[in-house]
Amino acid sequence: MNQPTLVPYPLRVLLGRIAEEWTTRQRIFDMPTGRFHRSDPDIDLSVMVGQQPAATPIGPAAGPHTQLAQNIVLGWLAGARAFELKTVQVLDELEIPRPCIDMESVGYNVEWSQELRIAQSVEEYTKAWMLLHLLGSWEPLRELIGDPGPHVFDMSVGYDLAGIESQAMRGFVGGLLDAATTIDRLRSEIPEPFTALRDFPFPSRLVDGVTLSTFHGCPPEEIEAIARHLMGEYGLDVVVKLNPTLLGLDSVAAILDRLGHGSVPLDRAAFEADLQYERGLAMIESLQAFAADQSRNFGIKLTNTLIVGNHRERLPGDTMYLSGRPLHVLAMTLLDRLMRDLPGLLGLGSRPGAVQVSFSAGIDRDNVADAVGLGLVPVTVCTNLLKPGGYGNLSGMLKALGAEMTKAGCRDIGQWVDHAESAAVAAGHRDAVAAYASRLGGDEGVLRFGAAAPEKRHREVDRDLQAFDCVSCNLCVIVCPNDAMLHIPTPEGLGLTERWQYFCLAELCNDCGNCTTFCPERGDPFRAKPRVFLDETIWSEDPIPGYLVTGNGALTVNAAEAAPDLDLVRALLTTGEGLPIRTGDL
Repeated sequence: MNQPTLVPYPLRVLLGRIAEEWTTRQRIFDMPTGRFHRSDPDIDLSVMVGQQPAATPIGPAAGPHTQLAQNIVLGWLAGARAFELKTVQVLDELEIPRPCIDMESVGYNVEWSQELRIAQSVEEYTKAWMLLHLLGSWEPLRELIGDPGPHVFDMSVGYDLAGIESQAMRGFVGGLLDAATTIDRLRSEIPEPFTALRDFPFPSRLVDGVTLSTFHGCPPEEIEAIARHLMGEYGLDVVVKLNPTLLGLDSVAAILDRLGHGSVPLDRAAFEADLQYERGLAMIESLQAFAADQSRNFGIKLTNTLIVGNHRERLPGDTMYLSGRPLHVLAMTLLDRLMRDLPGLLGLGSRPGAVQVSFSAGIDRDNVADAVGLGLVPVTVCTNLLKPGGYGNLSGMLKALGAEMTKAGCRDIGQWVDHAESAAVAAGHRDAVAAYASRLGGDEGVLRFGAAAPEKRHREVDRDLQAFDCVSCNLCVIVCPNDAMLHIPTPEGLGLTERWQYFCLAELCNDCGNCTTFCPERGDPFRAKPRVFLDETIWSEDPIPGYLVTGNGALTVNAAEAAPDLDLVRALLTTGEGLPIRTGDL
């Protein structure tokens, strides 16, 4: 099968869909308002990410949720205010195997870099930046969510110095440091009812910081050279993402075995080739000293995913990357060791040091308050957003965090961090990190994060998935990171019995396979459901028959030669609350 090509929607189409859905369904990109985040006036969740304020401490990690503009909007609606943009590298024509995501249990993937060309990434991130500012000032939405507060974009780049120093990557970094030309070009695309905001003073600088993602086996000298280059050449704050292999093979194996994941095959060569622990300590101290000389901030991020052997055989290839609950325990164990061996240096607890620590490993509603209470900033999420609840899980996390803070009588994040630290010290621990790591190292860790930890069972229905009238569970829409699955109400008189009908917006689908994992029926929603195209070239070349939608005063639907049910698809997309893309916006 040919690798699918992501074709981002233009800004005018995205805004047209927002306006149409808001008018007809009180949704944005199929997210209901019940999932939107509205800040609690009695609790201040704001933090500083580097030198920039963010209204909440959480957001999506670099990955499938921060590649396309609508993805970033969905995260923002649910309360994300810190966005780690998907990692971009000089090689921008990768062959990524499909399917690439397996979230049936723990969480595995084989996807690790952008699927857009570099220039497309610059435009997508600029579109997302503009959309967030437009929506934050759009009166109908402001009436519902109030003041959304500031948000932060964090660039992510990889994977070696030569690539990052290349002309193409210089253009990428420069395009985010000064997006004025792109912003001015896109202003003319802003349609009704947003035209009054065409002259909005969008900040032209999208980022002040960058997270460096280094591939397994990158020498420490190269990591340091890249970080120094980014700080010295561009004046950026730099965060280096660390790998869980720093713990060492024996420690990782012992933790996984205790959690009931002892059958997961580890890659000995990766542990031997990766940055070693003692050298990692020296690197952190060296880069912090360099950052201080440059008047920049230096930080670390825990952690990257863990490379393992492909023992499940649901994804292609010999290796894959583990995430989710077991990675949470691994990352917190590593954090505890770093706190012990770098006393006073890490920016955690009541008296934080200079090195800010961000975190992304198995964060969910049940542990986000613990993580934020350690002083980790920001706390980012990927695996949990690929499970039922999708982007809406972010708003649930913020509610859970607010509830825990209220219970403890804490009105802001600083008080919450002080509360966690005081409780830990009173219980005889070195600090809150040590206290939490101790809990994870005992029975609580096994019960909450082990293989036997309770998890909602997937619903199963004994029938094959059809193009129309499935069980209408909506899971394919919710778990799609690209917002590529769409559901519309079923009009009367078409002979269909279920309340909803489903379509795949083909240009936005990368065949990741996540909808298949959670569909209760047997089949692939992204293949079984009618595939809708806006781009005629992509439509004509796609191996799966689909439907081309064009806008010439009214929506017109055409079918590939082998595509069935044209009349039914046309009726669904052009009557009632059909395709939520406004006439004339295509």
